[in-house]
Amino acid sequence: MIHFPAQRRGPLSALSLRLAAALGLVFAVVAAVYLGRDGYRDVNEDGLTLLDCFYYAVVSLSTTGYGDITPAAPSARLVNVLFITPARVIFLIILVGTTLEVLTEQYRTGRRLSRWRRAVKDHVIICGYGTKGRSAVSALMENGLDRSRIVVVERSAAALRQATSAGLVAIEGSATRSSVLNEAHVKNAKAVIIATDSDDASVLVALTVRQLTAGQVRIIAAAREAENAPLLKQSGAHHVIVSSATAGRLLGLSTSAPPLIDVVEDLLTPGQGMALAMRSAERDEVGRSPRELESLVIALVRRGKVVTLADRAGAVIETGDMLVHVRDDRPQSATTA
Repeated sequence: MIHFPAQRRGPLSALSLRLAAALGLVFAVVAAVYLGRDGYRDVNEDGLTLLDCFYYAVVSLSTTGYGDITPAAPSARLVNVLFITPARVIFLIILVGTTLEVLTEQYRTGRRLSRWRRAVKDHVIICGYGTKGRSAVSALMENGLDRSRIVVVERSAAALRQATSAGLVAIEGSATRSSVLNEAHVKNAKAVIIATDSDDASVLVALTVRQLTAGQVRIIAAAREAENAPLLKQSGAHHVIVSSATAGRLLGLSTSAPPLIDVVEDLLTPGQGMALAMRSAERDEVGRSPRELESLVIALVRRGKVVTLADRAGAVIETGDMLVHVRDDRPQSATTA
């Protein structure tokens, strides 16, 4: 099942407002009839009680009209003409409008689903919307990827609600199933990020994605244990990030070289100060040393492989190189202050 980003006002909220308006009309008519109850004639001729007024209001607004209670006095008839009859029309509009709104919402959802299926392409699929998945989505959007090009695959109902509330398209189901990944149009995806809670599930997802895409879609997976990283790569993952090992190295650095932790946090925290970025080499930069550039270049990406500046091949920028550099990520107000 595909879940689209949450609307500003859901169907339940709209129905609640209409129900409240209908009840308000009923109580208003009851009050008007009860105040002028002496002008009404009952077949029992024992006068109108509050229950009789409720009964008359309901049968009048619903256009049932049994005729056992009728306005006899001119004042009661005037109230019927000026107030109860318009209230009856409004009451019917509320009932019909509620039905039309439900049908319209179903039609709108169907049209939205059709448009999405036609347009979805070069998107990024996030398998798992836990802590790692949410962080991956944040990083993608910080680097300029529109949220409409992100699709979340998740089984948890709570995580699905979080994803749709964040404006993302979410597909309910397990990413280990081919049918669910096909719903996410995995063959047309740009990349698949596997951020499940277990390495076993990550391996199954990687195998399924590789089988469906014949290895044409880039797969990035997170592993909890370093010993499972080779297995994930054999399963089809192009890149594997070992979360526990990375956290352990950072913990070790926090004791031996505490300032390095601040630098890493600065690079990974958006808007903090520094951020890693990548761009294509410009024409006038080809043939020059990366160290001569105004931006702080720390590595080159040449034909899909990382070349460090310490390597002889990284001494000169070549045509087609991608420059990995550190950019100023502070807010504009902070940089101009």
